[in-house]
Amino acid sequence: MKAVMLKKTGKPDVLKIKDIPEPQPGAGEVRIKLHYAGLNYAEILSRKGLYGWRPKTAYIPGMEGAGVIETVGEGVSQELIGKPVMVGTKYGCYAEKVVVPAKQALPAIPDYTMEESAAFLVNYMTAWIALFELAKVQPDETVLITAAAGGVGSAAVQLCSRFGCKVYALAGSEEKLELVKKLGAYRGLNYRLNDYDQKIREENEGVDVVLEMVGGDIYKKNMKLTRPFGRIVVAGFASFNLKKWNPFSWYRTWKDIPRVPIAAMSHSSIGVFAMHLGYLLKKSERTMQCYERLRSFVIEHKIRPVVGKIFPLEQVAEAHRFIESRRSKGKVLLKV
Repeated sequence: MKAVMLKKTGKPDVLKIKDIPEPQPGAGEVRIKLHYAGLNYAEILSRKGLYGWRPKTAYIPGMEGAGVIETVGEGVSQELIGKPVMVGTKYGCYAEKVVVPAKQALPAIPDYTMEESAAFLVNYMTAWIALFELAKVQPDETVLITAAAGGVGSAAVQLCSRFGCKVYALAGSEEKLELVKKLGAYRGLNYRLNDYDQKIREENEGVDVVLEMVGGDIYKKNMKLTRPFGRIVVAGFASFNLKKWNPFSWYRTWKDIPRVPIAAMSHSSIGVFAMHLGYLLKKSERTMQCYERLRSFVIEHKIRPVVGKIFPLEQVAEAHRFIESRRSKGKVLLKV
């Protein structure tokens, strides 16, 4: 089968298509013939060697995808063969086929296309756990979402707006601002303009919940925007720009890492949370409970993922470059 192998870290061109043997499912596992793989910023950091959760090289990147169960291992029902599923895993989805534990192959949501299924799992689970399980967002609260036109951000805008929240969405271009307003944001604001925080204060005196995925000065501004009893959930770090060969970038990266100033927080009685979806794979029972609540919500409110752009598997390097350019909207996919 064809698969993208990462044998060494570096620029996008280190991602190479290889012909390798098909993986065989063991006990409790299933093999899925993938139609699409979802791309995540974590995979870009992994490619650069800057992501602690990645496996050792060489390996096949790809944390999520969608396809059809092709065969099953011992102890898994044969009735699953042919079922469309969404896959969440640590690696392996930049390939024609992937083997995962059966519990990590989740039934596709009814009426979703295969593209939408591939765009769903990581983004919506991240947004749901951050906002609904950790921050315990309430329908009458004001929510600020950073990187709101991206995969996780667009999911968060949809979930919070459907829940009845007043959503302020930060994005970096007019085109992206138009998208977040279509998704339900009360107001889209360009974070590249220095006065976005002032506009929020003038209209709303601050916010109750922040989904933080940028870091740096944006994180510092948003902490000051958070009202008493507010919550900030750090679910990403888009301003992360460490270059191993450039010592000057080391200080900039260290300076931009989101930090928790306990003394300042105590003045407003606010809380800061942090999450990483990958580590929750080990807590499968609790994570599945979250997924079932999310699944029910998106079906009830007829929420569909935003698929921004699809690249063929052979153009995986170009897909990585596209995401790094910050031109992407919604979810970027690889067509397998």
